[in-house]
Amino acid sequence: MKRLHVHVAVDDLERSIRFYSTLFSAEPSVVKPDYAKWMLEDPRVNFAISCRGRDHLGLDHLGIQVERADELAEVYGRLKQAEGPVLEQGATTCCYARSEKSWIADPQGVAWEAFLTHGESTVYGDSVDLAPVTSASACCAPTVAPSQSAPAETACCASNG
Repeated sequence: MKRLHVHVAVDDLERSIRFYSTLFSAEPSVVKPDYAKWMLEDPRVNFAISCRGRDHLGLDHLGIQVERADELAEVYGRLKQAEGPVLEQGATTCCYARSEKSWIADPQGVAWEAFLTHGESTVYGDSVDLAPVTSASACCAPTVAPSQSAPAETACCASNG
């Protein structure tokens, strides 16, 4: 069975843990100095927060967590059919867990991961550079040509006159 994953970057972990524990009427299943996670059944979601020096706060990424390898293969197949490049990260340690994952971004540049967790880790792990998928997918994300100092407009952002 699959589970929706939501990860939010926060600036005050303790305050955010209190807020989300009240909102969900549940304590987190994992708490680390820079991370917390709730594995909720109603709604069925893996909701995580972290304060790891991100450039932005709020929604960090979304995902689909699976429980079996055949489900992961099914979701990977859908990623490959969706528009946009897929970043196949493979086996990794992230968010205090050992997982296998791939990434894609929606047309607005929101990162989505598909992953199967194999076990826990004592370290947060490495972050992946999502620029290859997020910058290529965001319709209105400005791009800079090597010889330009100002962002170039994309087709959907071009002015109409």
